[in-house]
Amino acid sequence: MSLVPPKPATLEAEFKASREAPVSSSVEPTPDPILDPILDPTLSPAADPVAAILQVLRRGERFLVCSHSRPDGDAVGSMLAFGMLLEQMGKRAGLVTADCVPAIYRSLPGAGEIRSALRVHGPCDAVILLECDNLDRAGLLGLEDFFLINIDHHVSGQPFANLNWIDCDAASVGEMVYRLVKAAGATVTPQMAACLYTTVLTDTGCFSYGSLRASTFALAQELVEAGADPLAIAQEVYFSAPASKVLLLGAALNNLHLSEGLAWLWVTNEDMARTHAVEEDCEGIVNVALGISEVAAAVFLRELPGGQFRLSLRGKGSVNVAAIAERLGGGGHESSAGCTLLGPLDRALDQILAELRPAVAAFFAETPLP
Repeated sequence: MSLVPPKPATLEAEFKASREAPVSSSVEPTPDPILDPILDPTLSPAADPVAAILQVLRRGERFLVCSHSRPDGDAVGSMLAFGMLLEQMGKRAGLVTADCVPAIYRSLPGAGEIRSALRVHGPCDAVILLECDNLDRAGLLGLEDFFLINIDHHVSGQPFANLNWIDCDAASVGEMVYRLVKAAGATVTPQMAACLYTTVLTDTGCFSYGSLRASTFALAQELVEAGADPLAIAQEVYFSAPASKVLLLGAALNNLHLSEGLAWLWVTNEDMARTHAVEEDCEGIVNVALGISEVAAAVFLRELPGGQFRLSLRGKGSVNVAAIAERLGGGGHESSAGCTLLGPLDRALDQILAELRPAVAAFFAETPLP
């Protein structure tokens, strides 16, 4: 059956207004849900989410593609590749995040098309949410007014949408988008390949953690063969840091503490101001601490303007930092997760270290270091 026709306003007008007007936190009236897709009754979305998602995409005309706030390489690359898929299918797509694209990903093909906003507007036939383990993770108002498609690979992923595809074995959401592209019979262009390769490279920490299997490297090979330039992408992502990022790393390392297989370090608002750092400069700092040979888990704390602390957690082996983050209101992957805690710093440290110490002790009981 056909979809309900969209209302007369255009996505372009909404995006143009959001670009030209100052960002406002006010809540505007939103349209009623305009899509009530009637899926083939013989199709089970739970059993075959790819087919169900493609059915919605083929029946619709206009879509929004979103990901989580503070987008990383998987978020940006997946959004761009999904937008390219929709374009090949003859659809209209808007790409929206709550925060700006980090500088290291702005050279990806089409990155300039991603808009930042506080609220999503219609009309559209569905909103595709990529790499969001819950609805709040997107940081966007108005999402609940639309038909939602959730595509995620976090172990903390929740089936919050009308259609949910959660695959915790996928190395990145980009890998899942790649499967959709192939199932749709679309072409993996060099531009799409570059975006998808970025998702795999960054969400596995340069192929060093996460859901790594032989198929992960086979996918990377296919993407390179399709036109992704692995050297250029690595150069842009890992060897193009601004001076502020390096200075902020120095500030964090001045606060580094080590104890019984744990490493923790932090930066304050004063550190951020003194080094002229921005939010994206915090990315990757925790990995430096995890790289210490005797460390099984690491946490990086970044003070927020309101006095809270945003935590980045990393673990080795059986240290499941996602489970710890979930208990504290966050989420993520088994080896890479995050959460936000109330300050002051001493309080936040006491809370997270109390959670991490038993997990690290269990790790060393199972796998003693030489």
